[in-house]
Amino acid sequence: MFGNLDFDVIRRALPYLFFEGMTFTLTLTGLAALGGLVFGTALALMRLSGFKILGRIAGVYVDFMRSLPLVLVIFWFYFLVPYIGQWVTGASRPISVGAFASSLITFIMFEAAYFSEIMRAGIQSISRGQPAAASALGLTYGQTMRYVVLPQAFRNMLPVLITQTIVLFQDTSLVYVLSITDFLGAASKVAQRDGRLVEMYLFAAVVYFTISCIASYAVRRLQARIAIVR
Repeated sequence: MFGNLDFDVIRRALPYLFFEGMTFTLTLTGLAALGGLVFGTALALMRLSGFKILGRIAGVYVDFMRSLPLVLVIFWFYFLVPYIGQWVTGASRPISVGAFASSLITFIMFEAAYFSEIMRAGIQSISRGQPAAASALGLTYGQTMRYVVLPQAFRNMLPVLITQTIVLFQDTSLVYVLSITDFLGAASKVAQRDGRLVEMYLFAAVVYFTISCIASYAVRRLQARIAIVR
């Protein structure tokens, strides 16, 4: 069985797989993680604010996003965003946003629900005495969050944030359903072109596994270092 495998096809396809496929995957992961963290932090602050309406809106959004399959959200935004753009701009036709922009918006909106819960836990882990002390020193609520609470919450939850980013890195392979050339999409195109599905999909699995394992090991080291600092 294994004598019929031709792994030389992987060597020939390496430039295409990494310079185009993996570059796209890492770019999407980085931008989606950054946007999701910013939006997620805003949602966490809304849930922890004293305004019940804001807290309920954020809570409904988080629960709604976390209850949907990601692949469904990808399809949903891909077909819905052009019509939203048409409605916002008043154009006569749906706005063409492209597969990359649509997938980026999808991952930012979806991952923000998960980053929100992580940051909310991080903010709640800070003792209440610190915001009270900051208020006594004359800092406003915004200054307290910016200079006292959020930096500590981010540091405390950094290992969990990176772990969620690893999950995001794996989930980006789902953009393959939109025929986008991410790493898995590039491997699939080579596999279908050369008729080497087993070799290419096996190689893709090994790459995802290796990167995720290395990142997970880095998270464990980071957790140990943060524990020492505490």
